Amino acid sequence: MVEELYKQIGQLKVENDWLKKILISSAADRRRLIDKTFEAISVTRQCKLLAVSKGALYYELVGIDLGSLQLMDLLDRQFTKRPFYSSRRLTAWLNRQGYGVNRKRVQRLMRLMGLEAIYPKPNLSKRRQDHEVFPYLLKGIKIKQPNYVWSTDITYIRVGRGFVYLTAVIDWFSRYVLSWKLSNTLEPDFCVEALNEALALSRPFIFNTDQGSQYTSIQFIKSLQDCGIKISRDSKGRALDNIFVERLWRTVKYEEVYIKEYRTAGDAHASLKEYFFVL
Repeated sequence: MVEELYKQIGQLKVENDWLKKILISSAADRRRLIDKTFEAISVTRQCKLLAVSKGALYYELVGIDLGSLQLMDLLDRQFTKRPFYSSRRLTAWLNRQGYGVNRKRVQRLMRLMGLEAIYPKPNLSKRRQDHEVFPYLLKGIKIKQPNYVWSTDITYIRVGRGFVYLTAVIDWFSRYVLSWKLSNTLEPDFCVEALNEALALSRPFIFNTDQGSQYTSIQFIKSLQDCGIKISRDSKGRALDNIFVERLWRTVKYEEVYIKEYRTAGDAHASLKEYFFVL
């Protein structure tokens, strides 16, 4: 019993000594501090101590069969043209193109891609009871200056034989992209990282998001509240709350993504970095 206690104390000392050198807030910098060869603390434990997603640590493309990947590519292109298309209409469109798929498969692929049609949804499913409720603050507001309203969203990016997710923070007045990040998972980390990077440049009066789990996460909300920013959430039946980001995705896809057809995640990151710098 005593031996086990001393062992635990020894382990805690190792972890505390290791954490003393961690004075960096950036998730990207924290990921770089993960030492996969350090036997005293497992990689899983290091990720937990540093608040780093283990999925994001292993930055590899999401593997999927080529048939599904082809369908996802077609869905992405059609959805970019017509973001108001639901799974029913996308299924019908694929069938007309000669792809015999049913609606359940299309719905599964849309969930994987993070796609949801833009249209009024008065009968939205009930929110999770453990999520803090924030009102919709944009009704009747005229935005006449930068840094009054920011918003963010996520989109699917095809990369070689896999895919990644792209998020961006945009200013509604100037349409300026303040920050962006790529991730191989839909966990909140890369959205929080993009938010914190944008907040290092400036701060908005209102930050508007949809009801996605990335934006209802504790980390995301805390970053906004710590800066005294008012949080606004898309309200029921609001079809176009995030239309500016949707327009951004359409521009990025047609001017950059579809033209380049990235082979690797590294290629995607390098090319998008150049694109957003010019944009």
